[in-house]
Amino acid sequence: MTERKPAGVSFESWVDHQIRESEQRGDISRLPGFGKPLEALSAPYDEAWWIKAKMQREGVSVLPPALALRKEAEDVLARLPRIRTEAEVRRVLTEVNEKIHEAVRRPPPGPLLNLRPFDVAALIEEWREARAS
Repeated sequence: MTERKPAGVSFESWVDHQIRESEQRGDISRLPGFGKPLEALSAPYDEAWWIKAKMQREGVSVLPPALALRKEAEDVLARLPRIRTEAEVRRVLTEVNEKIHEAVRRPPPGPLLNLRPFDVAALIEEWREARAS
C-alpha cells in the first residue's frame, strides 16, 4: 500500500479497493495464521493480554525471586535424566546449590524459600543407577 489516496475518492472506498486488490493478488492468503482461529476469542478479556503475550514470546518470568529459584531447582531435577555426563550433572547441581546458599544467606523478597541445597553425591549416585538400568 504505497500509493496515496487519490483526491475526490472517499477514504472508505479507497481502502476497500486496496483490500480487494490484495485479495485478488493472493497477498492475504499468504499471511501467517491465515485460516486459523484467533486464540484470544475463546479466552475472557484481559487488559494486559499484550503484556502477557510479549512476556511469553520473550521467555520472561515474573515470579518472585524465591519462587523462581524453587522453579529452577525443580527444573534441574527434572532435567537430570537427560544430562549425558557426570561432570555436567555435578556442574548443574553445584550452580543451583550456590544460588540456594546465597538465598539462604540473604533471603530474597517474597515468600519463604523453603529449599535446601541438593546432596550432590546422592543425586549423582541416583543418576548413575538410572543410567546403568
